[in-house]
Amino acid sequence: MKNFQLIRDAIDVSPYLQEIASVPNAWDLNSGRKDKIKVQREADAIPIRGMRKSMANGRKPRDVHESRFTNTSKKFPKIRELLVSIADELDSELSRAKVVRLPPGGKVYSHIDRGEYYRERDRYHLVLQTSPGNTLTCADETLHMRVGELWWFDNKKDHAAENASEEDRIHFIFDLLKRQ
Repeated sequence: MKNFQLIRDAIDVSPYLQEIASVPNAWDLNSGRKDKIKVQREADAIPIRGMRKSMANGRKPRDVHESRFTNTSKKFPKIRELLVSIADELDSELSRAKVVRLPPGGKVYSHIDRGEYYRERDRYHLVLQTSPGNTLTCADETLHMRVGELWWFDNKKDHAAENASEEDRIHFIFDLLKRQ
């Protein structure tokens, strides 16, 4: 595989799923991604780290490098801790992060993540919940990721996701910037 790399597997994701389940209406706290990004219209997201809007200074969101933990993320301390520990393990700086739910029959439509922000960062997926029928396609490769696996993939190439199963697909998706 040239567009995917398994980083770790057998990660116990149950504490993170329990944390999400413990927050009332967790998936309804922020609908910005679903409302504003057409290719993401069928996915729900919990923003953990987001673009620091005060630093935009007229730049497009895809060109803003600065990020911060969101106010919503305070409700998810275990997920925040996990992100910090993975970034340290991979000798990287924190960037944007979100937990994303794709319902049965849902799709994330084909797209390429373009801009200065994405050009410099690596994209990771930690699989929290999945079933056969959930796929991520990047260029000419399609993969079913398993629960507890942490994957890097090349989001600078055309990619899409599909949930052809009967249960929600939940991934913790985040970007990291390698330390110099």
